[in-house]
Amino acid sequence: MFRYRIRTTLRRPLPGGRKSRRAGESLDFMELRGYTPGDDPRFVDWKAYARTGRLYTRVWEGEERARFTLWLDGSPSMELHGKRAYAREVARVLLAAALPDETHALTPGGLRRLRSPGEHDRLEADPRGPMAALGELVRARGQLVLVTDALDEGDWSAFLRRLAPRRPLLVQVLAPEELDPPRREAEWRDVETGRRQRVDAAGLAAWRAALEAHLRALHRLAAAQGGYAHLRVGEAVVPALRRQGVLEWR
Repeated sequence: MFRYRIRTTLRRPLPGGRKSRRAGESLDFMELRGYTPGDDPRFVDWKAYARTGRLYTRVWEGEERARFTLWLDGSPSMELHGKRAYAREVARVLLAAALPDETHALTPGGLRRLRSPGEHDRLEADPRGPMAALGELVRARGQLVLVTDALDEGDWSAFLRRLAPRRPLLVQVLAPEELDPPRREAEWRDVETGRRQRVDAAGLAAWRAALEAHLRALHRLAAAQGGYAHLRVGEAVVPALRRQGVLEWR
């Protein structure tokens, strides 16, 4: 068995609400988090609201058996700079960490139950990209784990809010060439849209600033809903996921 598992934070009702405790389950209060749309109102800490005027959700951590749905981005931008192969390796590690908990792959053909790490080839990448796949993603089972470069155009804030009930863990994969492109004038082509644009030094600086702002926003939004990790193509997967709190010892 893989020595690591995906770290999960399970949200539970407040005392007095309906609870279904399983044999052997232990629940410990962990923290308060800012309320976000999709949170169960039974988890709201009204005492904290009375003190601060802001809504907070109580977060509990337990050892209940988890459920996961893995989704792998196969949109055109994933073809660049080795991202597709590296993302598949990331997904393979996450599958090994999710098992033996109930784990599914969400593919263009629907949900597929995965029962062993050797079935990682059934993690078929979705060529539509995350925004176009939203209708299926919201129906995932358990915690949703997305492996993507997150470069789709669209409202990522609204996207992640829609997925909030699935506690999305967004694992973003980018290439070093994207994070630090050559500092010279060039013609760029957007592989998602086909648009071409001549980029000079000023345009490159603006693009880098926009990318950094996008990464900060994604980190903030995804961490508030479920979790976030950022990996560079080529770095060792397990140490990177451990360092960012995605994996923990079993």
